[in-house]
Amino acid sequence: MKAVYFEQFGVRPELRTVPDPLPEVGGVVLRVEASGVCRSDWHGWMGHDPDIKLPHVPGHEIAGTVVAVSQGITRWREGDRVTLPFVSGCGRCSQCQNGQQQVCERQFQPGFTHWGSFAEYVSLHYAEQNLVRLPDALDFVTAASLGCRFATSFRAVVHQGRVRGGEWVAVHGCGGVGLSAIMIAKALGARVVAVDIAEDKLSRAAELGAEVTLNSRTGPQSGPDVVEAIRDVTGGGAHLSLDALGSPQTCFDSVACLRTHGRHVQVGLLLAEQSRPPLPMDAVVVKELEIYGSHGMQAHAYPEMLGMIESGLLRPERLIGARLTLEESIGALVNMDQFGTTGVQVIDRFS
Repeated sequence: MKAVYFEQFGVRPELRTVPDPLPEVGGVVLRVEASGVCRSDWHGWMGHDPDIKLPHVPGHEIAGTVVAVSQGITRWREGDRVTLPFVSGCGRCSQCQNGQQQVCERQFQPGFTHWGSFAEYVSLHYAEQNLVRLPDALDFVTAASLGCRFATSFRAVVHQGRVRGGEWVAVHGCGGVGLSAIMIAKALGARVVAVDIAEDKLSRAAELGAEVTLNSRTGPQSGPDVVEAIRDVTGGGAHLSLDALGSPQTCFDSVACLRTHGRHVQVGLLLAEQSRPPLPMDAVVVKELEIYGSHGMQAHAYPEMLGMIESGLLRPERLIGARLTLEESIGALVNMDQFGTTGVQVIDRFS
């Protein structure tokens, strides 16, 4: 099969022909029909994820067709249209037994713990309990875009953030995660403030439901004034705030802009030298703020999200940006740190 392949961190990957995968015990092989290109893939390629062993094939936002199953698989068969969370639980550890597969102690992550979906085929472990059947009306490209950014945002807003209608939600960073969060919060009746440094992304945020947009680099409320601007427009601060980018500044701002008893959810990754950001802990104590992480979403939680998509309440297809060939994904991957694109980039051509 053809795959995007690299042997050294930070060195441009190549399109290679590598052996076709076989199903592992408890697993399946998928023909990849679509695969998202995510900033997490860039972090992996840069060497920021200790789970990755070289050589490596990236890719963790997957939708495809089952083409082979191992012994013991009873729920899935060849021809099934499926996706899966980017964190798949083993089903046996204490976290999985409590329904918290997204923090499984022995998790399988395609594109990180194993080779991923920037390829014509991918081998998926723990398939019985982690695959998610796709509704017939949901196309593969949209389904792939759910796998990391949209599903993670859904859990961050709905389950971790506990958003309620009428609340103010601040979203810091309007990439794929942030735009997803804006759409989800708006659909659930929240009022959204979107923050970014790029006017095209802020315009897109407004199209998707942001009531207020703030440019933290060039706008009249730039720099430290962004926090005050959020407090002013929301009448005291956001009820829920998400760092959807993952930087020390956006993390700080997200916590600092909250009102009393507000909730901060960290969605964007803070890795390498940025992994220990300063936080306004004085405000956390005085205002009794809540701070949460959000790391993917369990397979058993997908029906709620898929039901909202089927009903038309959520329209993740509006977030799709460029559609790429497998070869074009290499350039998209290595340039992810430049934040030059709007929306979700998805590979949909593999030959």
